[in-house]
Amino acid sequence: MAEMIFSLVLEVVKCLAPPTERRVGYLRDYNANFENLRAEIEKLKEESTSIQRRVSEAERNGENIEEKVERWVVSVKKIIDEAAKFIQDEETATNKRCLKGLCPNFKTRYQLSKKAETEVKAAIVELREEAGRFDRISYRTIPEEIWLKSRKGYEAFESRLCALKSVQNALTDVNVSIVGVYGMGGIGKTTLVKEVARQAREDKLFDLVVFSEVSQTLDIKKIQQEIAEKLGLVLEEETGSRRASRLYERLKKEEKILIILDNIWKCVDLEAVGIPFGDDHKGCKLLLTARDRNVLFRMGSQKNFSIDILNEEEAWRLFKLMADDHVENRELQSTATEVAQACKGLPIALTTIARALRNKSVPEWKSALQELRMPSEVNFEGVPAEAYSTIELSFKNLKGEQLKKFFMLCSLLGNSICTSYLFQCCMGLGILQKANKLEDARNKLYALVHELRDSCLLLEGDSNQQLSMHDVIRDVAISIACRDQHAVLVRNEDVWEWPDDIALKECYAISLRGCSIHELPEGLECLRLEFLHINPKDSFFEINNPCNFFTGMRKLRVVDFTRMQLLLLPSSIDLLVNLQTLCLVECMLDDIAIIGKLKNLEILSFWGSVIVMLPEELGHLTKLRQLDLSNCFKLKVIAPNVISRLVRLEELYMSNCFVEWDDEGPNSERINARLDELMHLPRLTTLEVHVKNDNVLPEGFFARKLERFKIS
Repeated sequence: MAEMIFSLVLEVVKCLAPPTERRVGYLRDYNANFENLRAEIEKLKEESTSIQRRVSEAERNGENIEEKVERWVVSVKKIIDEAAKFIQDEETATNKRCLKGLCPNFKTRYQLSKKAETEVKAAIVELREEAGRFDRISYRTIPEEIWLKSRKGYEAFESRLCALKSVQNALTDVNVSIVGVYGMGGIGKTTLVKEVARQAREDKLFDLVVFSEVSQTLDIKKIQQEIAEKLGLVLEEETGSRRASRLYERLKKEEKILIILDNIWKCVDLEAVGIPFGDDHKGCKLLLTARDRNVLFRMGSQKNFSIDILNEEEAWRLFKLMADDHVENRELQSTATEVAQACKGLPIALTTIARALRNKSVPEWKSALQELRMPSEVNFEGVPAEAYSTIELSFKNLKGEQLKKFFMLCSLLGNSICTSYLFQCCMGLGILQKANKLEDARNKLYALVHELRDSCLLLEGDSNQQLSMHDVIRDVAISIACRDQHAVLVRNEDVWEWPDDIALKECYAISLRGCSIHELPEGLECLRLEFLHINPKDSFFEINNPCNFFTGMRKLRVVDFTRMQLLLLPSSIDLLVNLQTLCLVECMLDDIAIIGKLKNLEILSFWGSVIVMLPEELGHLTKLRQLDLSNCFKLKVIAPNVISRLVRLEELYMSNCFVEWDDEGPNSERINARLDELMHLPRLTTLEVHVKNDNVLPEGFFARKLERFKIS
């Protein structure tokens, strides 16, 4: 009866003026308006989930969220809560009727329907439309160097304060643009200039501080890149002169900037780097460190300050700090004092030997003292015999062959070491043994890193993904590696020769960095060789690589070719049955199908390489545990069913890799891989992948329990 009356009223209203009809329309469309509202709420929830996922990913990557996005997230939560309460109120109000329950409460229904359509729904639609206008969710910030935030490792010795104040005064002198600090290796130059920079930042003398280690292997491109990263500048130019011009113009926009070039071995052409100074840019100051004062003179340093050894009191204070106060025990103190004196006030010698002997017995201390009194076997340029002896003794005191082998490997990888690359090499060489999962092996790696840090043989790097080794320690380590393991390390040499046949047969590791290489020799007999790294001076220069290059290297476990043009890999690579890790980093590659014959391969990296397709032959790598395709910008095609056949794969990295994933059905003829192939990898724990369209994500994809993932 009530419904008949209601219908009759609506028919009458249709004959009235439009405003009246519109008002009554809220009554007529009451149910439809609330259904539409519920649908809009669900759409907004889906949009919110998508945005929140992108926000979480950005936060994991250390990015800052745009303020408008943060406000949007808060507004969405508020409107969804309000809408839920509004619908709940509607359900309560629906039960209220008039005319003794015979008729709906028209006034209440009108008010609720109108509010649902004109207020709540409108607000929801507006928020959804706003989300569609977001050009980006987050933005990257330039993180401040870790060492700028902490004084860890710095001791304010009286003998250093004079030099510290002198350097500070020189940097504030308007007539001085280049300041230098010099002294023997391991004396504490880097520690001093970092403290100068910290105090300068605290005193707001500079808006920005940039640090770059130059080292023996002068790499202009690396210096440019490190400075550019701190400026938030992307250097895409290939030629050095254009990169320098871009950097030069960008630096001139910085009002007050301090650039530290540390550990300079030979004159650096500041113009070639792109650093303005002097009259070109009064606000740009340079702070240089070197072992040789003449290097500073040649670079035009206007004020130079020497760093001397610590006096006896300061040396003992540092030694106690590193070895703990138990060195003052009555039965140990005299021996410990003599050990400290044998270090001759050299900080790096004091810290390494003190850490090596910490918690050792008195006989072990006395044995160490006897060794320190022996003359050093090797003398390096700028490295005192005391430093060599103490570092070698610290090496001998490392616990177990695993840690010693790990230390030797670190020395071969350069001053700045990427932990992910270190992990790949360790896995290949079998240093991280008896680990069922890569994550367990990585934890072992971190444990080894901490042991070397505790021994002061390894330092923290510029980021969480980097480690570094003091160049004095590295030189000693390389000397030991060359002597004991017959390692060959050549750095930044234009003219050099391969070792003779006898030396090559005994060689365990070969590392060629920054050397002029135009062809690989034929028929090398390296019967014990397990580690081979080649990174030529001329990037992407086509190198003649004979087919039989690997014939005499059948024990190889790790091969790393970096910045090479390899249109065809040597056919003899299929003889490397022991190969565990293959890194082709920033290479220009064409036919890589032969890699599929490396049946025992566990780690494969194409990081940053120019590669357009992963062929089906790579599906034969059924023992592969890690595949790194990060920054392979040109990669578009992965042959179908390659990924799904890598049944032991635990980690897949594909950031900045824009594969055109197939989204057709399983029965269609495909030329590209589908993302649902990932569902066939039971051991997968880590995934980084770029997805253009959410539609290609397989059903249940996010239900997988991944320990680490990044989907962009």
